Amino acid sequence: MNVAVIGTGFIGGTLGRAFARAGHPTVLGSRTPETDAAAQDSGAATTTVADAVAHADTVVLAVPTTAVEELLTAHGDALAGKLVVDAANNITGPVAHHADLVARHAPKARYARAFNTLGGENLADPDFNGTPADMFYSAPESDRAVLDALITAVGLRPQYLGEGQQDTVDGVLRLWFALAVGQGRGRHLAFHTLER
Repeated sequence: MNVAVIGTGFIGGTLGRAFARAGHPTVLGSRTPETDAAAQDSGAATTTVADAVAHADTVVLAVPTTAVEELLTAHGDALAGKLVVDAANNITGPVAHHADLVARHAPKARYARAFNTLGGENLADPDFNGTPADMFYSAPESDRAVLDALITAVGLRPQYLGEGQQDTVDGVLRLWFALAVGQGRGRHLAFHTLER
């Protein structure tokens, strides 16, 4: 699996480094690849957004939500046949997954929603005294193994909600915000599903 993470901010850098360190060939797509240091010593490469998309099977969108449509418009044709993993959130406004934008601008791509239900601090440090935090996600059934591998690479526990369940995934995000921010419990808050 060749992975491109588009965006080299805190979320994109954290995910890209984790994927690379787990052994997945990973490139970080940046508008300024010549000066971008997000890959650090992870083994990931940094390149242009176009080059990253062209050489990946799976493309993770870790850009501000306001940049998603422009990115999809510019690279929609190149995303044909690829899995697009939407990790973009609108921190200052309503939650907006981008399934409709992917369908419009990259109709031959597959869509998944993941890596958006926890604060970035928990992506960087997903272990809670020996218990990994859960990452809830939605994806086509045929792409479960890819998402499970990427989520596990970050140190999180995959929790599959089904295909087309991005609204449910975003409900988990709203719950996280209500507890972590609304109640002031702090951003180092995560979920773990219990079963008997």
